[in-house]
Amino acid sequence: MMGFLIVCMVTVAYAMIAQRLTTSVLTAPMVFIFVGVILSMTGLLSEHDMEVLLHPVAEIALVILLFLDAAQTDLAALRKRHVWPVRMLLIGLPASIAIGSLVGAVLLPAWPFAAIALISAILAPTDAALGQAVVTNPNVPMRPRRALTVESGLNDGLALPLILFFASLTAAESTADGGEWLVFGAKQILLGPLVGALLGGVGGWILLRAKAHGTTSEIYEGVGALALAGAAYLAAVQVGGNGFISAFVAGLAFGSVVKGACKFVFEFTESEGQLLTWAAFLLLGAALVPEAIAHLTWQMLALILLSLFVVRPLAIWLSLLGTDAAPITRLFFGWFGPRGLATALFALLVVEQISHEFGAQMLHIAVNAVWISALLHGISAAPAAKWYGSKTADMGDCAETQKVDVTAKPVITRHD
Repeated sequence: MMGFLIVCMVTVAYAMIAQRLTTSVLTAPMVFIFVGVILSMTGLLSEHDMEVLLHPVAEIALVILLFLDAAQTDLAALRKRHVWPVRMLLIGLPASIAIGSLVGAVLLPAWPFAAIALISAILAPTDAALGQAVVTNPNVPMRPRRALTVESGLNDGLALPLILFFASLTAAESTADGGEWLVFGAKQILLGPLVGALLGGVGGWILLRAKAHGTTSEIYEGVGALALAGAAYLAAVQVGGNGFISAFVAGLAFGSVVKGACKFVFEFTESEGQLLTWAAFLLLGAALVPEAIAHLTWQMLALILLSLFVVRPLAIWLSLLGTDAAPITRLFFGWFGPRGLATALFALLVVEQISHEFGAQMLHIAVNAVWISALLHGISAAPAAKWYGSKTADMGDCAETQKVDVTAKPVITRHD
């Protein structure tokens, strides 16, 4: 009981100074991971109880955030003057997995290549929550902030089919019924999008009809949107598809139909969604971080650091070749790819599908990557954003400072 009381008091205290902390090196993920670790190590929170809570909270958070991030995306706008995020998503993300697999093959020679590709895919998605000090910083020009916002909002959903594919290959290599695992993986990847597209499109149409006839209001629209995300997840699971992919595709279909008419979609992530994210980071710190740190080997640490400092920066640099992005922008984008909840939750998602030998190690790598990224990106976010902003200002009229007249996803600006 005392542990939960401390959690509530810390949350109240953080909320009271959260705006001021947006300009500091202290971020919400850093705070709540640290609080979770301390309360777990002191026995004020039971590691076992927190792990039991982590799974439902993590799954709910992932379903809602996948749906809402996708629903905020204007696919028509994405095709217009969004070359940077499109390149990073369609070229940079696969390149990160490919380069990461080559690095993993050197550091983890005893692992099958499918398992190496799987952990590389798990480490590829980025999290806007860990880079909020950058994407909300008015010192950074709008176009770079837009690019990072769009990329981080979509890359976890795009990475998930690859993660499930490599998980199926890994499971097939380590079990006798490999064919069944491949069929299972194919159903997960194919049926999830079909269910999500159907429910998201129909749900969006129903919402517009209800608004036109005055039978709903903004309060109830939010309830309906959350329920639609849950329905997409559960319906896909019922037919053998992947619920997370379904929620993501449902969000894309819903957003394409509604086209910004549901205000809740844009407000929840910046309000009530913050509490859900903080809770997930707290539970992650309490339930998984202490054990992950205890099992951290030099090979794991090297893989994580190379993923942060080499793999993503190189992949993003290559993906933006031939565009109007300046070298300093390519480096900036390459560094600000923090690993967050998606990395940990995807590892939790697949760990039970593969052999314990590799599953436990993958979970330890993913969890260690999250807290290390939270620390490094949290410390560097505000000063690096200020430095990059001053550099682009000195560049004068350039691609980075071009006026943004259309955006595929809302860019939140912090007011200092």
